[in-house]
Amino acid sequence: MAMIELAAPATTVSTPVFQPEQFTSNAVSHTISVAVIVVIAIVLQSIASIVIKRIARHQLNRDPKKLSPHTASEAPLPKEVAADRMRRESRINTLSAVARSTLAILIWGWAFIGVLSEFGIEVRPILASAGVLGLAIGFGAKSLVQDFITGIFMLIEDQYGVGDWIQVGDISGTVENVSLRITTLRDVDGNLWYVRNGQITTVGNSTKGFATARLDVPISLNNDVDAAEEVILATVKQVAASDLLSEYVLDEEPTMDGVADMKPDHMTIRVRLKVIPGQQWYIQRQLLTRIIPALAKAGIKTPYPNGIGINPGTGS
Repeated sequence: MAMIELAAPATTVSTPVFQPEQFTSNAVSHTISVAVIVVIAIVLQSIASIVIKRIARHQLNRDPKKLSPHTASEAPLPKEVAADRMRRESRINTLSAVARSTLAILIWGWAFIGVLSEFGIEVRPILASAGVLGLAIGFGAKSLVQDFITGIFMLIEDQYGVGDWIQVGDISGTVENVSLRITTLRDVDGNLWYVRNGQITTVGNSTKGFATARLDVPISLNNDVDAAEEVILATVKQVAASDLLSEYVLDEEPTMDGVADMKPDHMTIRVRLKVIPGQQWYIQRQLLTRIIPALAKAGIKTPYPNGIGINPGTGS
């Protein structure tokens, strides 16, 4: 039987041919596209920065009279206006810096994604991974994120600023610095406190709008209440109208509340005066310094005038 041999068909292996023209064309095309994306990102960032700076400058140059809560008769002093401008400048500069940084991150994030797409890299898995990573970082740095978010809203709402006297929990003092994460306070003893913005749930501002100088004057129970009130009120009016304190007083007519408290050995008469914020404690000290001699001159006795347990004439 004859053997028939079948020859295998010849196969040809095609070798890729390097085409420098095509490679050069693609490289030039990608380079131009990347360059265009980068240029657009730079232009967008520059425009955004200029717009934000102009808005900030416009806010800083606004007429302080339009921003002041006082009426014409309650116009703040030049030093109060300067302090308010410094506070607004600090707040606006911080907010503008945050806005510029946020827009820069968004613009260059878009540019980065565009560059990756130009090189044929699938960006959807990267975006998904970035989202998961951001979520993990958000949970891990929850307190830090909370500090920043609280700081942003605090600045936008202008709850307090540099130079204000505030109380946060058991801490009270003058605000020395405000950032997105930390508020720095200096108390009356000179201690410097660092308070995380995320921990601030309630804050009291004693130097915003107006303040009240409140005096609680103790007198003995055997005094004539009406006479004591007349002496206290007359003294407060006289001191409020004096050259020493008149520039700090917003309402020269004090409010007499009368007897505010009663104890077994004395009663307390309360009087209030509306003043410029931040000056209420100074005015209280000045008023008390003058009210005590005025009461003594009018024969109004204070409780324990010679000290507790000391009998006049015997010294014991």
